[in-house]
Amino acid sequence: MDTTTNTILHVEGMDCASCAMGITKNLQKNGMENVYVDFTTGEAVFLLKDKTKLQKAIDGINSIGYKVVNSNYREQQEGKLTPIEKRFYFTLPFTIVLFFSHMLLPHNFILNQSYIQLIICLPVFIIGIMQFGKGAWGSLKSGVPNMDVLIFIGSTSAFIYSIIGMWIYKNDLHMAHNYMFFETTATIITLVLLGNVFEARSVKQTTTAIRELSAMQVTRAKIVSLQMGKEVISEIDYKDILAGAILQVNTGDKIAVDGEIISGYATIDESMITGESIPVEKTNGHKIIGGTIVVNGNLRMRTESVGNETVLAKIIELVKKAQQNKPNIQKLGDKISAIFVPTVLAISIVTFFVNYFFVHFESGFIFRESMMRAIAVMVISCPCAMGLATPTAVMVGIGRAARKGILIKGGSTLEEFAKIKNIVFDKTGTLTTGNFKIKNITTYNNATETEVKELVFQLEQHSSHPIAKSIVIELKGTNTNKIFTNIKEEKGLGVSCNDDANNEYKIGSYKIATHLTLSDMHSVYVIKNNVLIATIDMEDEIKTNAKQLISNLHYSGITTFMLSGDNKIKCESMAQQLSIDKVYSEQLPSQKLELIDKLVKENPTAMVGDGVNDAPALAKATVGISLSNATQVAIQSAQIILLKSNDMNILTHAHLISKHTLITIKQNLFWAFIYNIVAIPIAAMGFLSPAMGALAMALSDVIVIGNSIRLKTKKLS
Repeated sequence: MDTTTNTILHVEGMDCASCAMGITKNLQKNGMENVYVDFTTGEAVFLLKDKTKLQKAIDGINSIGYKVVNSNYREQQEGKLTPIEKRFYFTLPFTIVLFFSHMLLPHNFILNQSYIQLIICLPVFIIGIMQFGKGAWGSLKSGVPNMDVLIFIGSTSAFIYSIIGMWIYKNDLHMAHNYMFFETTATIITLVLLGNVFEARSVKQTTTAIRELSAMQVTRAKIVSLQMGKEVISEIDYKDILAGAILQVNTGDKIAVDGEIISGYATIDESMITGESIPVEKTNGHKIIGGTIVVNGNLRMRTESVGNETVLAKIIELVKKAQQNKPNIQKLGDKISAIFVPTVLAISIVTFFVNYFFVHFESGFIFRESMMRAIAVMVISCPCAMGLATPTAVMVGIGRAARKGILIKGGSTLEEFAKIKNIVFDKTGTLTTGNFKIKNITTYNNATETEVKELVFQLEQHSSHPIAKSIVIELKGTNTNKIFTNIKEEKGLGVSCNDDANNEYKIGSYKIATHLTLSDMHSVYVIKNNVLIATIDMEDEIKTNAKQLISNLHYSGITTFMLSGDNKIKCESMAQQLSIDKVYSEQLPSQKLELIDKLVKENPTAMVGDGVNDAPALAKATVGISLSNATQVAIQSAQIILLKSNDMNILTHAHLISKHTLITIKQNLFWAFIYNIVAIPIAAMGFLSPAMGALAMALSDVIVIGNSIRLKTKKLS
């Protein structure tokens, strides 16, 4: 019997793509299959064939520097300082004291005494070992060296060099001061912790899209049954609903599972599934979908698809698969570090032996000078600048984006969005506001537009339909002297009445006019005494600057797509107004996912959406983009959230900020890498004193941080 199960472990301590890769390799080494690890959600998902090996998988993760926690750990920590924040705030005062005393106060000041500096630095160094040493060791064990290795080597090199200098020149305070780099150790650790804090805060590690989707499923439903010949309505758990059961659904209820209406009538909001903002009217024989909401009406339904077979359950599964197929992104700095770390260590060792055996020194100073040059290589090549290159640029980029109303989840998102070649837009609620406007009123049989407006305004006040409400809002202030009587709303059809001259009027959908016209393309039909006198076309209002956004994206060389569940004519009309390149209409969630998958394979592709039906596509896209007023599922599936949801041009700023952040990261890494290429040989040959090497290293930090800060005010184009 196959006992394979899909297992999820919640892991604390992941803060980069290479962390996730290290855990992935560890789980694979321990026999787990189909492993997917996401550092942004802190989840490790894999197939477990033998349940007895679960503890081995947990122990393996714990052994490489991470911690498997219970599923509600993050909820328990909500509102509390994270471990990384606690460590930063602990090290900050020690670092400030060390830095300013070393740089600004006289050499003979008490805080500059070597042992005092060691005592002040020691707590920070211990935190560095706990934070970076443990992570570095774990990454080396997993075979994927990450930035922790670089940070740990840099801070430890400066610390050891300071200890050696303190010991050699213990009787010469002035000389000892030239070899004291405890403040460098503390600064490296604290600044990198600060970068980690800001980046960690940018990644929302609350609930996953899967949890949000699951929350949409009804937990209880009203089931109709016969007991002793009497009809009884009782509550039943969602999981216990069987196919063929009869459920009662009233106004405001969520429909529990998929099925068919057997009695009653209701207006149902299906926007979370179809993306169409107008509720649909359904009665006997119509199919209905679990998770949708009854806006108005009461009905009884016979259940058909239950459990994992419902549309919503299948969307949940689509999101899971889309997330797990998404490739891990490894930052540029991590890629360089895999080569840089062993290279620097090798150069340092070679420097020691070359100087010890082949360079002439005064007798008695051979070992000391050889060791000093070897350590100088490590000090000069301290990867602090390389370690700061990405987080500082990311910190500034995310901060600038936030000021523009753009929430970006993590540095890798900035990098990926900068490379986007395609952007796919959902229509309803994304490019449009969801507010309906009168596009056109066409009159027939001697009717006037004024007469039609007066009639429609009066009658639609008696309807609860969303289109009727939009018409009333738009025609507010319209006056009429006519008196209408016998006003009645017939669900699914429209509103009827009589005037004081006993004329009969009807306003409603195409259903009331099927015997008068073959054209079913209008939103509202107006009939007087069984004669069609007007049709009204409604359109969804396009958001501010949507056209400007599309133009800006085209200027940047990005191809635009519209992907919607709405009908073909509406989609093509709007695409033409906005100059969108390609249109895909009447698409189901699975079809949206297939298209996004195809586009992603061809070029990096972003998806902009706001509904539950968009969630799988958002998760599958290279970068998912959602709006602040979107469903929580869309927000959780996306990596970028646009807080100013009515101004679409904000997406232009998001792309430009991402592009220039990536440029800044590359500039920072280029400087940090070139600096080491030039400085290491100079230090190895003894032409650069350790003190000057430390100064040059500090200068490289200033250049990197300064270049990142420049991103705050840099003109983007």
